[in-house]
Amino acid sequence: MSRKKREFESSELLNSFAKIYGFEDKLKAFEIKDFLKDYLSNDLFEEITAVNLKEKVLVLRIKSPLLKNDFRMRKSFFLKKFQEVLKDESLINDLLIL
Repeated sequence: MSRKKREFESSELLNSFAKIYGFEDKLKAFEIKDFLKDYLSNDLFEEITAVNLKEKVLVLRIKSPLLKNDFRMRKSFFLKKFQEVLKDESLINDLLIL
């Protein structure tokens, strides 16, 4: 008879709660937001108002028209980067910049 695991890491607990309550997409969006914070300068990162993942579509809300255009021009590059960050290409199928 195997024993139940009594000790969990915080990330394991968070992932299991996310699975139970259905906010796994929000956790993935936070991972992408953390990546953007490291990847972009502080001034550029402040222009991003929201990062959401809904039905395999990553939605970025950006205030700056120049940054918005840059993301649209390099959409395939950023899509590939975000898939690498999440370590699973099937989680994001498209990138929508608003």
